[in-house]
Amino acid sequence: MPTTQQPLRGRKPGDRRVRIERPHADYFRWEAPGVLVAKQKAHLERRPLARAWARIKALLIGRPIATEAELEERLSKKKALAIFSSDAISSSAYATEEILGALIIGGTAALLFSLEISIAIAALLAIVAFSYRQVCLAYPTGGGSYSVSKRNFGRNASLVAASALLIDYTLTVAVSTSSAVEQIASAVPSLAPVKVGIGVLAILLLTLGNLRGIREAGNIFALPTYLFVGTALLMIALGAYRIVVLGDAAAAPALQATADVTSQAAMAILLVRAFASGAVALTGTEAIATGVPAFKPPESRNAATTLMVMAALLATLFIGITFLAVNFGVVPDEHETVVAQVASHVYGEGSIGFYLFQTFTALLLFLAANTSFAAFPRLGAILAQDGFMPRQFAFRGDRLAFTLGIVILGLVAASLVVVAGGDTHALIPLYAVGVFIDFTISQAGMVRHWLHERSSGWRYRIAINAFGGLLTAIVAVVVTTAKAPASLAVLLLIPFLVVMMLFIRREYDKQTAELALRPEQVIGPPRRRERVIIPVPGLSRAVVQAVNFGRSLADDVRAVHVTEDADAAAAFRRDWERQIPGVPLVIVESPFRAVVQPFVAYLDVMAPAEPDLITIVVLPEYVPRHWWDRLLYNQTSNRLRQALLGRPDTVVATVPYQRENEALAAQPTR
Repeated sequence: MPTTQQPLRGRKPGDRRVRIERPHADYFRWEAPGVLVAKQKAHLERRPLARAWARIKALLIGRPIATEAELEERLSKKKALAIFSSDAISSSAYATEEILGALIIGGTAALLFSLEISIAIAALLAIVAFSYRQVCLAYPTGGGSYSVSKRNFGRNASLVAASALLIDYTLTVAVSTSSAVEQIASAVPSLAPVKVGIGVLAILLLTLGNLRGIREAGNIFALPTYLFVGTALLMIALGAYRIVVLGDAAAAPALQATADVTSQAAMAILLVRAFASGAVALTGTEAIATGVPAFKPPESRNAATTLMVMAALLATLFIGITFLAVNFGVVPDEHETVVAQVASHVYGEGSIGFYLFQTFTALLLFLAANTSFAAFPRLGAILAQDGFMPRQFAFRGDRLAFTLGIVILGLVAASLVVVAGGDTHALIPLYAVGVFIDFTISQAGMVRHWLHERSSGWRYRIAINAFGGLLTAIVAVVVTTAKAPASLAVLLLIPFLVVMMLFIRREYDKQTAELALRPEQVIGPPRRRERVIIPVPGLSRAVVQAVNFGRSLADDVRAVHVTEDADAAAAFRRDWERQIPGVPLVIVESPFRAVVQPFVAYLDVMAPAEPDLITIVVLPEYVPRHWWDRLLYNQTSNRLRQALLGRPDTVVATVPYQRENEALAAQPTR
């Protein structure tokens, strides 16, 4: 490539700056005097493999987005409702079935109470939604119950809330996906044997979709959410018309006739269990409070509005579907979901409307997992910023998405689907425990928040939060007891996650303390002596470059050659002294053909660490021109580097040597 005098973009005539010529002018641009900004393609020009991988990434997740475009990636309320509310809204597709499944133990008469239970759950939803509305306004940085408990209860309580949230978000993906596959199997029974594979494939596609960025995920997932809401509301309206106006409720009298045979005490226990089972409808309410920063400004107000719309939609759908199920005499069936049976009554079994509704329901349930893909990585990033998760969780990828959190969530959720065999009922007992622990901690934290702040209307708000916290605490106990022993796994997992996060924070704190400089400390020029030792396998240009580098660091430079052949070593010494005079060569014989251990032993015995001496080990390294050559070179250097890692008063430096490009080498030096 010919050299030109073309300056970087933004350079003005007369600027006294470093001249950057081609090909480097393609790599940087001037942003301000003295400030260079790297272009994305800089490192790809001469690396075919990297260029190919970049093209694959661009195809799968899109082209990189600049940091300054973050505000454009924020969500409007319409898109946020699709992304953050799809989990809560979709729970109406299986919450009714959970209530009926718990009540059917008491006989078909007990199913009549499902409507009253759904109304009670909707009332609890209103309390929880109002509480989280206050969280959105009071804690605009996001984090939900984690931020609330951290501010009001301290570290340990906040980590319990965060652990419950992480478990909840992971189970949301697994439960929603499994339920979606069951909806598909209800419409197309022949797909039931491959439902696990369908679930795993769906999670993979969701992972890729979210890696493309949060705004693009909103574009992808908004339509199915609104299609489900529209067709579900239409189904409720048509079903209510048939029941109320046309009197199509023939099953109700038959159910009522057997109502008196149920024991009052047994019925009370049954109702409590049914309430606990149906309370899974509240899952996903937390997500909006966690993801407040993802909204367009004003973030808090938009998030609070979206939350209340979500709660109203969920309550309407949940109560409406339960109303239809009761009046149509629907009972849980192993081969067909409750919502599918309701749809077949309203739209007609095998009709186009039935299949469309089942399709939209399955799509929404698949995409309900997207709520977790939006909230889990953001919570992980907040925890990482606080030092409780690896810092990589706070890193934003090319598309401004929290890449590691998205990938980890996808892998763990897919594993749960495989382990549970795609069975929603096997995952639900694990699901509800963490949800209500989190609700309880959050509302208790808001009680303390109002006690401390005492702003306008604080007495009314504290009453709502205290009552809601009491109810969710009771539900948490009931769910844990009713779903034992499976639910106990969550109670064991939460403290494990808390201990893990505390361990990570302790490690980061120790590292910070070890690396910290005292404020009064002034760093002067080094007073230590340097000694350079170079392991040399033979005479080569790479070795010569390493020797020259070592000479630039210190006057005391010596080379070490480990060999098993004394005669070859003697010949090597003669060549060395003739071609590289002035650099002592030490021959270390290794009768057992090892290289790393004899070299480390030489450092320990013949060149031990001294208080005022730094040993610099310079490793010559050949850089192959092709990726497939890398396994053929530098394996000994890699082993030496690992063996010397952490050795006191020792620095390891690698000097790469790459054959010069012929075209550039032929040009005259300026």
